Amino acid sequence: MDAELLSVRELSVSFVTEGGVARVLDAVNLSLAPGEIMGLVGESGCGKTTLARTILGALPANANVHGGSLRFAGTDLLALHPAQLADSIRGRAITFVPQDPFSAFNPLFTVGDQIMELLRWKSPDRRPGERAWPRSRRRADRARALALLRTVQLPDPERLMAKYPHELSGGQRQRVMIAMALLPEPRLVIADEPTTALDVTIQAQILKLLRRLANERGVSVLFATHDLGTAWEICDRVTVMYAGQELETAPVAEFFRAPMAPYARLLLDSLPTSGAVLRGIAGEVPSLVSPPPGCRFHPRCPQAGDACRVEHPLSREPAPGHLVRCHHPHMQPFVAA
Repeated sequence: MDAELLSVRELSVSFVTEGGVARVLDAVNLSLAPGEIMGLVGESGCGKTTLARTILGALPANANVHGGSLRFAGTDLLALHPAQLADSIRGRAITFVPQDPFSAFNPLFTVGDQIMELLRWKSPDRRPGERAWPRSRRRADRARALALLRTVQLPDPERLMAKYPHELSGGQRQRVMIAMALLPEPRLVIADEPTTALDVTIQAQILKLLRRLANERGVSVLFATHDLGTAWEICDRVTVMYAGQELETAPVAEFFRAPMAPYARLLLDSLPTSGAVLRGIAGEVPSLVSPPPGCRFHPRCPQAGDACRVEHPLSREPAPGHLVRCHHPHMQPFVAA
């Protein structure tokens, strides 16, 4: 891969809750190259959405970033003034595709109104700090929107822009969201489980579309999902998260052939197969207010030893491009139980 577009190093984020301080991200490491699609996989609550919101600079008021670095195209995002982050990064250089497109739209305004409001402030033709919206740019922005709606395979975009969100199907709403994420001509798109609310047929269409557009436009995608099948379909590399830590990163084919972290193997072993008995992972995800010492997965890990219970495992690279945070990684190809 080329030089890193996104570099996350030892990033730690905590939330102040009624039950105490929850360490939601604990020294997370991740990198993304230009034009790459990285799958961010793991169970609900593993930290995928918090990582996405940290990159976007959209954490809630009860959150605190207390360690690590976050660099995008050479810029330290954690050091940027919030106004600069909002004006030049969030919604422009880095955009977002939500899990539920229906709740992301305002039901009181047409799709076209909402697209044009986005372009008023995030158009690639808008100069930094510009407040006015000249008629010439407005016409160019509308033409850009209509062209991209056609690109995401939405017929008759003029008519579609006059509709309200509830008048569109789920697949149409998600295609509009993808178009809106691409309209500012970003370098990175963060997609937070964007096909979860769609049926299987529409999911496949959206994944194929997102993959094609990313390739054609050279856009990097951070694709958060709990579905390993989806990660296989669309991603170049996969990072597995558990309880606020990344446990493994590998090229997608290598990950499915020979995952090294015990948690990753158990995830793959839990995938349903024809005629097989459904299997889960014993135990529960630990509390992030009082996580276990050592490796956070050790209470559920069949390979756990004494070191796992007391020593925080560091990330290492047993094979080229294959990183794992584990004291006892598997070194053999994966065979389903």
